[in-house]
Amino acid sequence: MDKMKIALLWHMHQPSYVKENRLFLPWVFLHSIKDYYDMPYIASKFKAKVTFNLTPTLLEQILMYEDVKNDEFLSLMLKRVDNLTLGEEKFLLKILKSGNYETMIKPYERYDCLYKKDTLSTQEFLDLEVWFLLSWCGNFLKETSFIKNYLQKESFSEDEKKELVFYLTDFVKGIIPFYKKLFKEKLIDLTTTPFYHPIMPLLIDMNTAKKANPNTSLPKGFFSLKDDAVKHIKKAKELFKELFEEYPTAFWPSEGGVDEESVLLYKEFEIKRVFSDEAVLKKSGFNDITKAYEYEGVEIYFRDHTLSDLIGFTYKNFEAKNAVKDFKSRLKDFNVVILDGENAWEYYKNNGKDFLEEFYKEFKDNFVFFGNQKTVSLKHLEPGSWIYGDFNTWVGDEEKNRAWELLFDTKRDCLREGFNKDAEEELLKAEGSDWFWWYGKGHFTEYAKEFDSLFREHLKNVYKLINFPYPKVLDEPIIGSKELKNILSEPKDYIYPVIDGKVTSFFEWIDAGVLYEGGGTMQANDNIKYLYWGENEEKFFLRLDGERVNEYEYKVFFEDKELKVNCKKGEIVEIEIDKKEFEKKEGVLRIEVLKNNKIIQILPSTTRLYIKINSDYARNWYV
Repeated sequence: MDKMKIALLWHMHQPSYVKENRLFLPWVFLHSIKDYYDMPYIASKFKAKVTFNLTPTLLEQILMYEDVKNDEFLSLMLKRVDNLTLGEEKFLLKILKSGNYETMIKPYERYDCLYKKDTLSTQEFLDLEVWFLLSWCGNFLKETSFIKNYLQKESFSEDEKKELVFYLTDFVKGIIPFYKKLFKEKLIDLTTTPFYHPIMPLLIDMNTAKKANPNTSLPKGFFSLKDDAVKHIKKAKELFKELFEEYPTAFWPSEGGVDEESVLLYKEFEIKRVFSDEAVLKKSGFNDITKAYEYEGVEIYFRDHTLSDLIGFTYKNFEAKNAVKDFKSRLKDFNVVILDGENAWEYYKNNGKDFLEEFYKEFKDNFVFFGNQKTVSLKHLEPGSWIYGDFNTWVGDEEKNRAWELLFDTKRDCLREGFNKDAEEELLKAEGSDWFWWYGKGHFTEYAKEFDSLFREHLKNVYKLINFPYPKVLDEPIIGSKELKNILSEPKDYIYPVIDGKVTSFFEWIDAGVLYEGGGTMQANDNIKYLYWGENEEKFFLRLDGERVNEYEYKVFFEDKELKVNCKKGEIVEIEIDKKEFEKKEGVLRIEVLKNNKIIQILPSTTRLYIKINSDYARNWYV
């Protein structure tokens, strides 16, 4: 065990939620009070030599909490409940009921009670606001006397709520200085990413997507944005230097996306070390992930996909000691572990504290920083990312390509009309990977329309800043456009919904598969707009969203067999099926929608829904 080495990188990233100089969604703040301080704090307690990748978009947004008014959510939280408009209440409630139920809501009796209420009094709404913030507090905060005092109460005053908001925003101000302190003391290492988190190989040459996967369809009218790729690197280096007093020597390429030309570009800007996934290494003709590699003088580390995903998605279901024992049994001489450092912990008990402390205690003497490892030379590097070793998560289907085409058109117009610095900045923001992640097939979020609007707003701003009329096509949503037949996203993990005909929690269906049925169906009565599906150990589940869904009857067929179902109808339809009903482990599922015993819609209408019972979901989880 003594000779085993673990090089571990925690990737910290949030997309840019900035619109008109305000953060319109609160996830940077919430992960700041829950994860961004806790993670280096716990590592430093054990003197574990681990690396944190801090993206510039994240750092820039953390800095905005110098003024609480920069956050729309917190600004509304500071209003008295009885002064909120109905629209503001609705906006807040969507977020206040968005925590993971089992680990963040159920442990607090008062929060659990409020969470389950359909209607709230003024005092109950106020208490829900406070308990939401308390549930997002990380373990470090919960050990402070200030937060302990709040946790001992049930109800709160408006003044107490305001005091809590300001206490937490003051706490956020100390996060970047804390990283800097540990970095200077060499207790942790830091890396960063091209500024707005773009997929660098795609900016340099969109043809790279087809090289990575010959079946990829490319957007029309693309051309090289290498000049913008250079700006992303330069800006990232300068912000890192400003905050941490030295230039970065290592970059985590956004989404682990690499190719030969992007690595050479990093080298040109004195980046000595980059990272990707084992899928890219294997495509390049090598299988040994226990080695460090180099291409043209740049070190490349390829993550052990299995070890990384076990922490990210599997060990949440283990007792801490058993998880660490399992991890230990899989270790090799040299192990590269790279994963999301923030999103997993709300699915762990105690926000991951038990696991992390056991993990660091067991392996504290085995952690090493990246660098100084003997390298194997790569004569050739295949293009790819850490998702299937290609770029299809960000390009290739109708929505993704439409977004790229609008981006290229905007760049082309402005090259013709003349750029200025502010317009260039808006275009760089639009090049971030997060917009293309949510477009089209592959992923689903309740905030897809907000992301779509924000992406197009950046492009509009480019035109406004050069005093040129923007094309009206930028007013048309890309999400759910008429050209699209469907949007399909596969299930990611087991789900445990409450079958009651209503959206009990945003998170109860977040890991389900989703099919968008509202874009291109030719059926006369296409009232069902979204179909969700998923499973857990014993049950299979369906959810139907749309107009007047509670007025219809539903029959579910697997292959040719009609299944017995437990169906609850309300604002949505939720269906539960015992998995014993499935005679086969995979096949085609369809749903008949009936009114007065007459079929008015068959789901899905635009594709086959081919499901697998007892699936291995680890491959569907991405950071």
